[in-house]
Amino acid sequence: MKLILDTNVLVSGIFFGGVPGQILTAWADEQVSLVLSPAILDEYARVGAELAAKHSERRAALVAVLDLITVNATIVNATPLATRVSADPADDVFLAAAMSSGARLIVSGDRHLLDVSGWQGIEVVKPREFLDRYLREG
Repeated sequence: MKLILDTNVLVSGIFFGGVPGQILTAWADEQVSLVLSPAILDEYARVGAELAAKHSERRAALVAVLDLITVNATIVNATPLATRVSADPADDVFLAAAMSSGARLIVSGDRHLLDVSGWQGIEVVKPREFLDRYLREG
Protein backbone atom coordinates (compact mmCIF):
# COMPACT_ATOMS: atom_id res chain seq x y z
CA MET A 1 0.00 0.00 0.00
CA LYS A 2 1.40 3.37 -1.06
CA LEU A 3 1.01 6.22 1.39
CA ILE A 4 2.31 9.66 2.12
CA LEU A 5 3.27 10.74 5.62
CA ASP A 6 2.72 14.32 6.60
CA THR A 7 5.74 15.89 8.24
CA ASN A 8 4.15 15.85 11.69
CA VAL A 9 3.75 12.07 11.52
CA LEU A 10 7.26 11.34 10.30
CA VAL A 11 8.97 13.68 12.76
CA SER A 12 6.81 12.52 15.68
CA GLY A 13 7.66 8.92 14.85
CA ILE A 14 11.38 9.62 14.86
CA PHE A 15 11.49 11.81 17.95
CA PHE A 16 8.72 10.44 20.14
CA GLY A 17 7.73 6.99 18.85
CA GLY A 18 4.15 6.13 19.73
CA VAL A 19 1.67 5.47 16.94
CA PRO A 20 3.70 7.42 14.35
CA GLY A 21 6.72 5.33 15.33
CA GLN A 22 4.68 2.18 14.72
CA ILE A 23 3.87 3.45 11.23
CA LEU A 24 7.58 3.98 10.55
CA THR A 25 8.22 0.44 11.79
CA ALA A 26 5.56 -0.85 9.38
CA TRP A 27 7.43 0.91 6.59
CA ALA A 28 10.75 -0.56 7.73
CA ASP A 29 9.06 -3.98 7.76
CA GLU A 30 7.81 -3.36 4.18
CA GLN A 31 4.14 -3.45 5.17
CA VAL A 32 3.65 -0.08 3.50
CA SER A 33 5.45 1.91 0.83
CA LEU A 34 6.27 5.57 1.39
CA VAL A 35 5.85 8.10 -1.40
CA LEU A 36 7.12 11.67 -1.28
CA SER A 37 8.41 14.48 -3.43
CA PRO A 38 11.61 16.51 -3.16
CA ALA A 39 9.55 19.31 -1.56
CA ILE A 40 8.28 16.91 1.11
CA LEU A 41 11.79 15.57 1.74
CA ASP A 42 13.02 19.15 2.17
CA GLU A 43 10.25 19.83 4.68
CA TYR A 44 11.05 16.62 6.58
CA ALA A 45 14.68 17.72 6.84
CA ARG A 46 13.88 21.31 7.81
CA VAL A 47 11.33 20.47 10.50
CA GLY A 48 13.43 17.55 11.73
CA ALA A 49 16.48 19.80 12.09
CA GLU A 50 14.44 22.31 14.11
CA LEU A 51 13.32 19.57 16.48
CA ALA A 52 16.81 18.04 16.64
CA ALA A 53 18.09 21.38 17.92
CA LYS A 54 15.88 20.82 20.98
CA HIS A 55 16.35 17.03 21.20
CA SER A 56 19.95 16.47 20.17
CA GLU A 57 19.87 12.87 21.41
CA ARG A 58 17.57 12.04 18.46
CA ARG A 59 19.64 13.78 15.75
CA ALA A 60 21.33 10.54 14.66
CA ALA A 61 17.95 8.80 14.35
CA LEU A 62 16.66 11.66 12.21
CA VAL A 63 19.65 11.49 9.87
CA ALA A 64 19.37 7.69 9.61
CA VAL A 65 15.66 7.75 8.77
CA LEU A 66 16.05 10.54 6.23
CA ASP A 67 18.91 8.62 4.60
CA LEU A 68 16.76 5.47 4.46
CA ILE A 69 13.85 7.40 3.00
CA THR A 70 16.07 8.89 0.31
CA VAL A 71 17.12 5.40 -0.76
CA ASN A 72 14.01 3.31 -0.08
CA ALA A 73 10.96 5.53 -0.57
CA THR A 74 9.42 6.36 -3.92
CA ILE A 75 10.30 9.95 -4.74
CA VAL A 76 8.12 11.55 -7.40
CA ASN A 77 8.50 14.86 -9.17
CA ALA A 78 5.06 16.08 -8.22
CA THR A 79 3.33 18.50 -10.51
CA PRO A 80 2.12 21.49 -8.46
CA LEU A 81 -1.64 21.71 -8.12
CA ALA A 82 -3.30 24.13 -10.54
CA THR A 83 -5.38 25.66 -7.75
CA ARG A 84 -5.06 25.73 -4.00
CA VAL A 85 -6.94 22.92 -2.26
CA SER A 86 -6.01 23.10 1.42
CA ALA A 87 -6.58 26.15 3.61
CA ASP A 88 -2.84 25.93 4.30
CA PRO A 89 -1.08 26.19 0.93
CA ALA A 90 1.99 24.39 2.33
CA ASP A 91 -0.14 21.26 2.65
CA ASP A 92 -0.82 21.08 -1.07
CA VAL A 93 2.60 19.49 -1.67
CA PHE A 94 1.27 16.33 -0.01
CA LEU A 95 -1.82 16.30 -2.23
CA ALA A 96 0.31 16.97 -5.31
CA ALA A 97 2.58 14.04 -4.46
CA ALA A 98 -0.46 11.81 -4.03
CA MET A 99 -1.86 12.90 -7.39
CA SER A 100 1.45 12.43 -9.18
CA SER A 101 2.12 9.00 -7.68
CA GLY A 102 -1.34 7.49 -7.59
CA ALA A 103 -1.14 7.14 -3.79
CA ARG A 104 -4.62 7.32 -2.35
CA LEU A 105 -3.71 7.72 1.32
CA ILE A 106 -2.10 10.48 3.37
CA VAL A 107 -1.48 9.98 7.08
CA SER A 108 -1.66 13.27 8.93
CA GLY A 109 -2.80 14.94 12.11
CA ASP A 110 -3.00 18.30 10.33
CA ARG A 111 -6.57 19.61 10.40
CA HIS A 112 -6.18 21.39 7.06
CA LEU A 113 -5.30 18.13 5.32
CA LEU A 114 -7.95 16.21 7.24
CA ASP A 115 -10.53 18.77 6.06
CA VAL A 116 -9.84 17.94 2.41
CA SER A 117 -9.98 14.16 2.81
CA GLY A 118 -11.74 12.70 -0.19
CA TRP A 119 -10.45 15.30 -2.66
CA GLN A 120 -9.74 13.51 -5.95
CA GLY A 121 -10.18 10.18 -4.15
CA ILE A 122 -7.33 10.83 -1.74
CA GLU A 123 -8.14 9.81 1.83
CA VAL A 124 -6.47 11.63 4.71
CA VAL A 125 -6.49 9.77 8.02
CA LYS A 126 -5.01 10.35 11.45
CA PRO A 127 -2.17 8.04 12.52
CA ARG A 128 -4.28 6.05 15.01
CA GLU A 129 -7.01 5.51 12.43
CA PHE A 130 -4.43 4.34 9.90
CA LEU A 131 -2.93 1.91 12.38
CA ASP A 132 -6.32 0.52 13.39
CA ARG A 133 -7.81 0.29 9.90
CA TYR A 134 -4.87 -0.73 7.76
CA LEU A 135 -2.20 -2.33 9.91
CA ARG A 136 -4.13 -4.17 12.60
CA GLU A 137 -6.72 -5.70 10.30
CA GLY A 138 -4.02 -7.58 8.73
